[in-house]
Amino acid sequence: MHDDLIARAKAWLAEDPDTETRDELAKLIEAGDTDELSARFSGTLQFGTAGLRGELGAGPMRMNRSVVIRAAAGLAAYLRNKGQAGGTVVIGYDARHKSADFARDTAAVMTGAGLRAAVLPRPLPTPVLAFAIRHLGAVAGVEVTASHNPPRDNGYKVYLGDGSQIVPPADAEIAAEIDAIASLHDVPRPESGWETLDESVLDAYLARTDAVLDAASPRTARTVYTAMHGVGKDVLLAAFARAGFPEPVLVAEQADPDPDFPTVAFPNPEEPGAMDLAFARARATDPDLVIANDPDADRCAVAVKDGADWRMLRGDEVGALLAAHLVRRGARGTFAESIVSSSLLGRIAEKAGLPYEETLTGFKWIARVDGLRYGYEEALGYCVDPEGVRDKDGITAALLITELASVLKEEGRTLLDLLDDLAVEHGLHATDQLSVRVQDLSLIADAMRRLREQPPTELAGLPIVRAEDLTRGTDKLPPTDGLRYTLDGARVIVRPSGTEPKLKCYLEVVVPVSAHDALPAARARATELLTAVKRDLSAAAGI
Repeated sequence: MHDDLIARAKAWLAEDPDTETRDELAKLIEAGDTDELSARFSGTLQFGTAGLRGELGAGPMRMNRSVVIRAAAGLAAYLRNKGQAGGTVVIGYDARHKSADFARDTAAVMTGAGLRAAVLPRPLPTPVLAFAIRHLGAVAGVEVTASHNPPRDNGYKVYLGDGSQIVPPADAEIAAEIDAIASLHDVPRPESGWETLDESVLDAYLARTDAVLDAASPRTARTVYTAMHGVGKDVLLAAFARAGFPEPVLVAEQADPDPDFPTVAFPNPEEPGAMDLAFARARATDPDLVIANDPDADRCAVAVKDGADWRMLRGDEVGALLAAHLVRRGARGTFAESIVSSSLLGRIAEKAGLPYEETLTGFKWIARVDGLRYGYEEALGYCVDPEGVRDKDGITAALLITELASVLKEEGRTLLDLLDDLAVEHGLHATDQLSVRVQDLSLIADAMRRLREQPPTELAGLPIVRAEDLTRGTDKLPPTDGLRYTLDGARVIVRPSGTEPKLKCYLEVVVPVSAHDALPAARARATELLTAVKRDLSAAAGI
């Protein structure tokens, strides 16, 4: 075993094109560090519907140039098999460590495979790449990003020519092509021959951002903005300037790209502490709202003044606000969300007489809904211009929520006032998450097995009226690893995360509200129920 491990590591080393990872691996081999080598050579990073994502480093279980070249070659072979040889592949990248290298390698592989490669001019938001695919009539797109993962990670996201991320069976077909690559020496990588795009693709994206706003709407809301050390700032500022909003006040410490993300533990607006600097800026400048993008700017977080201080709105709250705003503006078409998001969207759509769809988790599913007008996911993802970007877009979502805040400001109201109105109209829909990060992935499998073998019959004293194992699929949903419990006045979904070592449980309770003065009591009841559901679910899952 030891000799075999060293032999595999040496074979990998012989092909590795990157001096940095070569040195790293050579040292591990020399030191005979079998524990570390075993971790890196225990398999290969699995190419799935989120593409690839993992920690940077040498070896097949890490993100590095060798893994990326294989992934690009597999994608190129898949496209050729589909009769798309000679088509264009657009490549975008963020400002993380190695992102530019991975983008260049991808361009070289596509060029060597007879496809036309076009690379975005510099690190730009993921939605710009998603837009560019359809704008340029490409057959596929690649975004090199790890979104809001820790600094040591990077990733590789693949889109097909419809501008949305891959779904089964394309992921398995691409993975099979990757596995079929015997040696990196078999993959031609010319030194040139691809195109580096100019600013016109970004200009075209920015021109579309205007279309999400009502031409006659007020543009008065003042914002504080953080790019969370990512690539959102320049594009968001340009979009806000075009729209005529007051220039956002920047959180200077987080405004410019920095792959080390020095001011946050996790560069995700949802993580505790990530918004502290933005809130400090808001206390100093008293804006109407705070907006944050995640590092690749496909997500948008919103915070509002609640009493004396600032608080983040949940993704479900922003999702409902944007839906209500679009309904008020007379939007037509289908409203869609993932099953883990709040059922309030369905109530809003139904009352407005609009079609409504639920999908599996992820924008790869939401973006494929027929006639989509608006889609959102509770993890801060919003698609408000599906004709332009078939993915979540933190730039256009920021524009739309700022327009809504402006409309309300002119009426002497706030986003919180509108949330209260929605609660009185449709019932108070309160959501929360129980999320458990693990070192040992078997703990997640154990918890799912425990829930399947001994399913709970009630949570928080509420009887479970329907328990569904989503691995079997439903009449509306393809199979996925998840469990859904429908309770009398509540709903719970449990699933392993697709991108992180986490078990995620999504909770929602619905409390009827008779009038505005009944809201405090309804909120207290919702908090009490959510706490009890969390407690009982933890016990049932053994987490």
